[in-house]
Amino acid sequence: MSVSSVDVALFKKMMINGAINLQNHRADVDQLNVFPVPDGDTGTNMSMTITSGIREIEACESSSIIDNAKVLSRGALMGARGNSGVILSQFFRGFYVGLKELQHNFLNVEDFINCLDSGCKIAYKAVMTPIEGTILTVIREAVENVKNMTDGFSSIDDLLDAYVHEASKSLANTPNLLPVLKEAKVVDSGGAGFLSIIEGMNLALKGEILEVSDGKKEEKSKEVKFRNLYKVSLVVELKKPSYFDAKELKASLSLLGDTVGVTKEDGNVNIHLNTNRPGRALELVLKVGTLLNIEIDNRKVLQFKPAEEAPKAEAKPEAKPAEETAGPKKDFALIAVCFGSGIVETFKELGVDYVIEGGQTMNPSTEAFVDAIKKVNAKNVIIIPNNGNVVMAAKQASSMVKDCNVEVILAKTIAQGYASLVAYNPEATMEENLEAMGAQIANVTSGEITYSIRDTEIGGVKIASGDYMGISNGEILVSKAKKDEVLHDLLSRIITDDSEVITLFYGKDVKDEEVALVEKICLDINSNLDVELISGQQDIYSYIIAVE
Repeated sequence: MSVSSVDVALFKKMMINGAINLQNHRADVDQLNVFPVPDGDTGTNMSMTITSGIREIEACESSSIIDNAKVLSRGALMGARGNSGVILSQFFRGFYVGLKELQHNFLNVEDFINCLDSGCKIAYKAVMTPIEGTILTVIREAVENVKNMTDGFSSIDDLLDAYVHEASKSLANTPNLLPVLKEAKVVDSGGAGFLSIIEGMNLALKGEILEVSDGKKEEKSKEVKFRNLYKVSLVVELKKPSYFDAKELKASLSLLGDTVGVTKEDGNVNIHLNTNRPGRALELVLKVGTLLNIEIDNRKVLQFKPAEEAPKAEAKPEAKPAEETAGPKKDFALIAVCFGSGIVETFKELGVDYVIEGGQTMNPSTEAFVDAIKKVNAKNVIIIPNNGNVVMAAKQASSMVKDCNVEVILAKTIAQGYASLVAYNPEATMEENLEAMGAQIANVTSGEITYSIRDTEIGGVKIASGDYMGISNGEILVSKAKKDEVLHDLLSRIITDDSEVITLFYGKDVKDEEVALVEKICLDINSNLDVELISGQQDIYSYIIAVE
């Protein structure tokens, strides 16, 4: 089947299919991350980013392709997580920018190429220092090579076939551009996520509508944990039974949850799914017909009570972005991204006004930063990301808030953020604070101890799955089976004769007897050190260390 143009309906199908394809492959994309750390990962971040945009176009009532591209862009921008997610959101922003001058309500081949090219240009502008061998390279080379094909394209599907092919070639070449990828024997994870999206879009052009598949089985334990809390059962009287596409509705609902079923019976359709967003599910279903019956149950309640006793849970309204706090604005406020109750409490004690919990295991979205900025209600706001993969979302949020002065300091670790707070002075100007906090960041050496989730080799360090790794300033320095040996080796490398203060946040997995030995290890290396031990209560990272 040859497709000469893309109308609004097909545009939506393509975008939804792209999101579903990435969601189905997100675990594979996550595994491509160079560092074998169980952190917030690229595939998951990118999937959450595009899904945020998809929810907006699903709710869009406009028949204008420009309007749908606009809400897709806005949703992706607000939902962007991680650096690759932010770049992806900027690609879709560029796609929308490429449509602004469109004189007709469809995309022909030339329009589509212009949009891909515009997406590439906007994505590159979002990165201060673009690095080749990443998602940016895949986006750029794919569109450049397609534009250089002198024969041109007679249809959209011919164009997308070529675009997918060129993106695949570019992705395969990323290890030749980034040595760290070649050493880890992986391709760029962001590029792989982008390829999954455009492959899904291409499948929609060919009439192949995907469904979300999740091969993971729910873990069984004494306390049942549900990924999607509400069980929703609906009966709908269809507006136009002859035009109803059960597979398309199922694909849309599958982005909201799991165990989705859509069954048509004469002029009605029976629907069931498990979701955390029952309100959004109802919005989608109302587009195809009138609700005849609604049942929404809390699955956790049902797990522990007989069915006849289980109360019915009403559909909850979708959470709205936080409104700005009423009253006069204070002069300064600090926002930090932290994880672990002890670390959160420490940052608050040091003057942080608002903590966005996450960073390592869950990178916060642009919207989370925008909401936090509104909540602190200040004339000047400093954001402390505490994670290199959070910086771009924080900066994207800072550019979207116009009624206050927002700056993002380049604290890429908890240790750097912790050190920067020592220099913060609420009586100083923004410029003075940025300079002083930046100087503290430059003066601190960061260290982390965590475990590996796969076998690999990075920087000449051989790493086995399950080993503990000692990391400093983004570099894996040591990997061994025993945590205490890794701790000793790492501290020996990052503590110098000039070191004065060391702060160690120890995690949930560290036992009391281990804590008792830490100070001795530090003082054996440098007897003049001032050692501070704090129960960070963080997961994944046994120790987070700041040496000043």
